[in-house]
Amino acid sequence: MSIGRTDLNLLKVFEAVYEERNLILAGKRLHLTQSAVSHALRRLRELVGDELFIRTGKGMEPTGRAMAMAPSLLDSLRRIQDAFGMAPFAPEQSQRRFVVAANDLVTEVIIAPLSRELLTVAPAVDLVIRPSTRLDLAEQIDLGRIDLAIGIFSQVPSRFSSRELMSQGESILMRRGHPASRRKLKVADLGKYPLVTLSVGGHEEGAVGGFIVERGLARQSEMFDRRALEHAFNEAQAIPRVRVTVPHSLAIPALLRDTDMLAVVPSLLAKALASNSDLICRASPYAGGHETMCAVWHGRDDYDVGHTWLRELVARVARTAEQALQ
Repeated sequence: MSIGRTDLNLLKVFEAVYEERNLILAGKRLHLTQSAVSHALRRLRELVGDELFIRTGKGMEPTGRAMAMAPSLLDSLRRIQDAFGMAPFAPEQSQRRFVVAANDLVTEVIIAPLSRELLTVAPAVDLVIRPSTRLDLAEQIDLGRIDLAIGIFSQVPSRFSSRELMSQGESILMRRGHPASRRKLKVADLGKYPLVTLSVGGHEEGAVGGFIVERGLARQSEMFDRRALEHAFNEAQAIPRVRVTVPHSLAIPALLRDTDMLAVVPSLLAKALASNSDLICRASPYAGGHETMCAVWHGRDDYDVGHTWLRELVARVARTAEQALQ
């Protein structure tokens, strides 16, 4: 195939169908009829010598050839767009909308101060927060429907880029006036008082070792170090009772109120919740692991000036939040 005979508009059709997986949505995005999109796809198939997309009950699924073409093709299109006189990103004037995947822990610690910062530096920029706990997170990043995912990931596929934001261990939350609040916590206390833990997916959702793997992206599902907790109890010959497991951290204050339960939560979240409620934060009585929170995005956005600006702002806000909660 000679590039000299290729209508480069066909590549925009490939991009739209690949990301939308739907001819009608791709047509709306390109301001073309469904018939025109189908015709363009037919021409592209003749040039490439492959079906590229197969119609299924879920929409237009890319073939292996299309999947292999997509990373370099989409990156090249983005570079071409940047080369054709794209104006420097001006946050104070931009009306861009960014979609960020985050759980409520990240929303409490990073997204809230990020939103306040945007009011000052980019008042017309909008944020849309999607749950990072959804099972199709990697697919949504692949399709371009999520710009940035923030969380703890043990595995990031090569087509994605990532950046470390902050690290944290574990702490124990309890109500003010709890019987164990007047002294240093012991492992035995976690056996004596029922526990509250955070989990957004278990074995039934395919979690292994506290992480769910999808399309090569392994995201944290259990927000505590289960192995470290079990090891500590084995050594102390105690038996813990995890009485309540919740998927949302904002439910923890209500659960601890007027009870003697203890919550095992990430340390940054514990400090944030304790600063805004009648809760007390205490150091964990056992040595749990430290996890690193990262921002993850698709590699095709590496050179997008607006996306780069957002990533830098998120990293700066995360550093400030981490320092404030130390």
